[in-house]
Amino acid sequence: MNSIQDKRARILAAGTTAMLRKGYNGTGVQEITRSAGVPKGSFYHYFESKEDFAVQALHFYYVPRLERFARALKDDDVSPRERILRFYRDLVGHFANQAEPSSQCFIGSLCHEMADESQPIGCAASAVFTRSSELLAGCLEQSRAAGELAADQDPDALAAFIGAAWEGALLRMKLDRQVAPLRVFIDQLERLLRP
Repeated sequence: MNSIQDKRARILAAGTTAMLRKGYNGTGVQEITRSAGVPKGSFYHYFESKEDFAVQALHFYYVPRLERFARALKDDDVSPRERILRFYRDLVGHFANQAEPSSQCFIGSLCHEMADESQPIGCAASAVFTRSSELLAGCLEQSRAAGELAADQDPDALAAFIGAAWEGALLRMKLDRQVAPLRVFIDQLERLLRP
């Protein structure tokens, strides 16, 4: 990574961390640049505005997560159904190992604050959700073809439902400060993914 990419990545990492803690409206450009250790002018060299920063931060934050999701759903060592369940079980395990489970859902926080106010942020978030749903739908289609899922299940609709249910479970976990909503999600997912 060259110094230009490194500085941009430092700003994105620092800003994403700040927005995860304080939200979009609670995070200022000066706080982002101070955390990144760069002059304020550097921010505007890489980003047209705070809104542009948020759009790029969504990409920065979620591309690696989507790549990890794609790899997990292509693991030929287990059946398509088990790939999906294992991925979500691992996430639940991650949160269960925290002293006080809380979700730092960047996309959820940004959508809650800004989706109505900012079309670019709303579109960027929608693209992340769409890609995640496409990946899941592909694995669900394989599961259906393998007889692990009822033949009348629509993989696209089911993927959208699972994604929405996961976001809801994360929100409840954050509110309740316990992992129980995620365990309910897993129990219901196991029931859904049956022939």
